[in-house]
Amino acid sequence: MKNSSLLVTLVILLSTSNFVAADSCNQVIEGNDMLQFNLKEMVVSSSCSEITVTLQHTGAMPANVMGHNWVLTNTADFMPVATAGGGAGMANNYVPVNDARVIAASDVIGGGAETSVTFSSDLLSAGGDYTFFCSFPGHYAIMKGSFVVRD
Repeated sequence: MKNSSLLVTLVILLSTSNFVAADSCNQVIEGNDMLQFNLKEMVVSSSCSEITVTLQHTGAMPANVMGHNWVLTNTADFMPVATAGGGAGMANNYVPVNDARVIAASDVIGGGAETSVTFSSDLLSAGGDYTFFCSFPGHYAIMKGSFVVRD
C-alpha cells in the first residue's frame, strides 16, 4: 500500500512538472537533418509578458544546405508567409522583410548551432490560431506545428 501511494505521488509530480514546462514562457525546440522538429505543439501561458523560443539544430549539416529557423504567424498567414520567405533569401533568413504577418522569427542556423527569439505576448491571444514553422525553402511543408496560448 505504501509503495503504491509513493508511485501515485511520483506520477503526479512528474506529470505536473511536464505540464509546467509545457506552459513555460521559455520554450526549447529542436530541428534535425531529417527535416523534423521534435515538437508538433508548443504551449505557453497567457500570463507570459514575453516569450523566448530557443531553436537547437541537432543535426550536422551546414545552414546553406539544411538550415532551420523558427517562424510564428497566425495560421491563416502561414502559407503566404512561408512561400514569400523563399523570395526573401538566406540574407533575410528566408523571412519576408518588414512583413506584419510575421509575429516572431529566428535566424537560420546550421547543425550544432542554437539561436533564440524573444517577443512580446501582446501580439498573441489565448485561444488564437497560430502556426510555427521553418521557412527554409521547402521545409515548411513538414516542419510545422501549433503554437497554443492558454489562460
